[in-house]
Amino acid sequence: MAWSATLAALLPLNHLGHYLHWHWFLISVANLTVIVLMVVTFVVALLLPFPGRRRRKESQ
Repeated sequence: MAWSATLAALLPLNHLGHYLHWHWFLISVANLTVIVLMVVTFVVALLLPFPGRRRRKESQ
């Protein structure tokens, strides 16, 4: 339990979240951050080669 108290002390959680508003589009900064990180992870996973791919090419 001590690690959770330490982790909770890093960010103040007793205030309202911040929101971005653009015409009809409203999203919290926390949700936007999660979405951006998921998209970046997906793109990196697409662009990085598979680990065993190079070994298979060299053995043929």
